Parts: sequence; C-alpha cells; structure tokens
Amino acid sequence: MGKKTYARHNFHSHTFCIWKEVPFSAISELKVNYTSQSGSQYIFTAAGLYRISNHWGRVANCHWRLVPLAEFKNQYTTVAYANWTDFYSNDDTAKLFFIKVDWLTREVNFYHKQTADSNEKVIFRNAKEIAKTIRTIKEVLSQEDWAKYLKYDDLESLREKVIAELVGTSKTFLEVKKAYL
Repeated sequence: MGKKTYARHNFHSHTFCIWKEVPFSAISELKVNYTSQSGSQYIFTAAGLYRISNHWGRVANCHWRLVPLAEFKNQYTTVAYANWTDFYSNDDTAKLFFIKVDWLTREVNFYHKQTADSNEKVIFRNAKEIAKTIRTIKEVLSQEDWAKYLKYDDLESLREKVIAELVGTSKTFLEVKKAYL
C-alpha cells in the first residue's frame, strides 16, 4: 500500500497527524493563509504547515495529536507544525493504529501503522479499539484495584506483563487477567 500524498487541499480530510508545538516566534514573519469555521488558522509552506488553534485531538474527521513543548492545556491557543509527510490516511473502522507505552514517563499513545518499525511486535486496531485499550492501559498504570484478586509477587512486574499483552496481542483485558488467577 503506497502512502497518499497530502498538501494544502487535502490534509484536512480524514487524516491522522502528530503535530509538534513551536513557539509563536516561529510564525512572526509569516502570513495566515486560511482560517477555518472553528477559528483555527493555517499557514502553508512548501514542506508543511503551521496550525494556530486552541483545540487538538479529534478535529472534525481527523485525529490530530499535539506534542507540546511543555504541559499542555486544551483551550489555550498553541502554534504547531507538521510536514506534509506527517499526514496519514485515517479511517475509524480500519485497523490503522497501534499503541506504544513509554515506561519512563508512563505515557500511552497511538500511532499510524505506516510509522511502525518492522521489528516491533504490535497489533493494529481501529480507532474505537485503540481508545478502549488505551483507557485500560492507563488504568493498569495508575490504579491497583484491577489486580486485587490476581496472583503476583511484584505489582510493577505484573503491570509490565499485562500491558505487554494488551499492546502485543488481541486479547481482552479479562483474558489477560485470567492467566494470573
């Protein structure tokens, strides 16, 4: 499957993108090319575009995630940049996404399958399955009640094993937990 090419006329239609926040000074000399109905502003360049907006995540029929410079709060206006090559096809029913867990920061995120490393053991899921699995992983990372009736010696080790199975297999949370009864 070849990667679709995105540009100023099609980037906003059914796409997935990870935007990187930049300081407002990055656009001080640039002119806004387009303002959306929701008030987001866009500056187009040959290599990509800047977006000035106060809302990220689910944007119309797109999944646009922001990688902030510091702690991010939705509703604050932010400037972010993405290359045209950072856009990928998005279809809520197709299995286009996979999950990664950063054990140092304990953050969970999803990525487009066209960015997957061939050495990684990942399961591709649709948007609904991804959202459900991420909620479950966040619960495993932040709470202890889920492990109440399970047999284990070390909770952190159990967390890692359970999460590895949730990320790398299509097993449900219940199926994974049954192995530790």
